[in-house]
Amino acid sequence: MSTVLTALPSLAGRAPMPLLQLDGLTRRFKERVALEGLSLTVGSGEIVGLLGPNGAGKSTTFQLLAGLLAPDSGRVLFEGKPLSLHDPALRRRMGIIFQRGSLDDLMSARENLMLGARLYGLTGERAHERVERMLRLIGLQDRGDERVSTWSGGMRRRLELARALVHQPRIVLMDEPSQGLDEAAFRSFWAHLRSLRDAEGLTVLLTTHRADEAEMCDRLAVLDSGRLVATDTPAALAARVGGDIVTLEAQEPESLAAELRTRLGLEARVVEGRVQVEVEQGHALVPRLVEAFPAGRFASVSLRRPTLADVFLQLTGRVLGTDQPAAEPARRSRRR
Repeated sequence: MSTVLTALPSLAGRAPMPLLQLDGLTRRFKERVALEGLSLTVGSGEIVGLLGPNGAGKSTTFQLLAGLLAPDSGRVLFEGKPLSLHDPALRRRMGIIFQRGSLDDLMSARENLMLGARLYGLTGERAHERVERMLRLIGLQDRGDERVSTWSGGMRRRLELARALVHQPRIVLMDEPSQGLDEAAFRSFWAHLRSLRDAEGLTVLLTTHRADEAEMCDRLAVLDSGRLVATDTPAALAARVGGDIVTLEAQEPESLAAELRTRLGLEARVVEGRVQVEVEQGHALVPRLVEAFPAGRFASVSLRRPTLADVFLQLTGRVLGTDQPAAEPARRSRRR
């Protein structure tokens, strides 16, 4: 499958220098193809997200880059040079945050950071400087001597981010970094990630199935069934869904969707028990719907702008965050 790669322009209007390049990465588990020919570039200073549901190939990509799996074929280039995924030179330049927490609960925050520093060969004054800098950057310096077992999930995730950066890697790999975080912790984590990107010149490659997290990235690679189906900025991807999304709740959504198609000529589909219609000028459609159907035919009608979850549905015909297809296959939107 050939894919045209796009790069996110920098603020100066120039494409960022490629730091990491994946070239045709493929991994099979017996007869199942988990990842097929993934080719992707990650520019220096970018935050790039791999977006897709379970089984899309995100975690396989993460495990390949983390050295936990070996690819069946393909190669990785770092700063333009081919490197083995087990090359110590590549490992020294990477930080890794796993989906499940890996902090030592019996240690304090400083001790966890110091352990991370020593694992990467930092000792003495240099290690202490990096530990204190990381605590300052995540805003937890005054709590550095507390055992992390007493901390909230958001604080622990920030500490894991700091530990992944203590040896000053060029790139950080993160697997579902906001998994289990509430909204406040999610926002705090991303605020610190962006500030660390600015302060440390950080490049990030992360996996996610959350549309709201995907919107935080500079660029996205959308994966489905082990294949790359699109790559672009979140705004450019969202623009692929034309107009507005009108959502209707009804007792018989499949029947209502069929009526909308036959009576009003709308491309209606059922998504997670609700009827969705993609249409330009959705505000003009809402009163038409109210007039066209008797009172009580649907319980509610709402209007919103498209999200990345809508983009994923259009690209793949499946609902992001689940393994289920929409009740009606996604159709290509009409271009006006």
